[in-house]
Amino acid sequence: MARFEGVYVAIVTPFTSSYEVDYKRLTELCDWLINQGVNGLVPTGSLGEYATMSNEERAKVVETVIAAAAGRVPVVVGSASPSTEQAVAWVRHAKESGAAGVMALPPINYKPLEHEVIAHYEALNTVGLPIIAYNNPHDYKVDLTPDLLAKLSKLENVVAVKEFSGDIRRVHEILAKTDLEVMIGVDDLAMEGPLFGATGWISGVPNALPKEGVELFNLARQGKVKEASELYRHLLPLFHFDASPQLVQSIKYMMELADFPVGPTRPPRLPLPEADYQAIKKAFEYAVDRK
Repeated sequence: MARFEGVYVAIVTPFTSSYEVDYKRLTELCDWLINQGVNGLVPTGSLGEYATMSNEERAKVVETVIAAAAGRVPVVVGSASPSTEQAVAWVRHAKESGAAGVMALPPINYKPLEHEVIAHYEALNTVGLPIIAYNNPHDYKVDLTPDLLAKLSKLENVVAVKEFSGDIRRVHEILAKTDLEVMIGVDDLAMEGPLFGATGWISGVPNALPKEGVELFNLARQGKVKEASELYRHLLPLFHFDASPQLVQSIKYMMELADFPVGPTRPPRLPLPEADYQAIKKAFEYAVDRK
């Protein structure tokens, strides 16, 4: 049985109008998502704007989410950092705080050689917390190919991969070459992924539409292609925004449309052009209007 099964939401970080972390709203967000049926929470990922936070803020966000979850769902913490030493420290903090695991990128500050990637995960592995390796070759300089994942899977605590390459064929190859759980990492493969063996989905748009996300993923896992397709076609235009560099602004605006506002994004992320907001609104209305 998969350890990280179902829909895990890579949660946004709510900010006040003066860009302070809104911990009260963060607690409310966690509670709302859990009550809507999501299977897990992932704080301090790129969608959570971890790179804009001080160490104190980042630690408190993790602790706040774990306290809000209160054991109802697992919490998987994003551990991305400029150095391996810092990443190890965040994995250690996650473990001490009661997290179920970490979502761990390879080295992010330059293009590492294969043995450097492996050494990075070996260091994270020593902490003793389950690791979801995060493959995002679009935003970072390394591709965790199925062959490389086969090597990483030999590490005791590397148990899953968040697959963000956008190539659905990767799911088949990873399952053939490794014993890792596969979690789809981009929303616009949220139906195809579970149809072809992904047991989890680390999602973005379900910050705003959690019920719909859970329904879609469950239908696809059950092989109900007709029902899943009908829902997916309505959600897909909205899901495409998760694959854009402006995903944080887009998803925070979706949450406003869903009557769960979470404040602005922190600079350097600024408000989008008005035409972008109109496109998101049109896609959101299409997503929720399934008559």
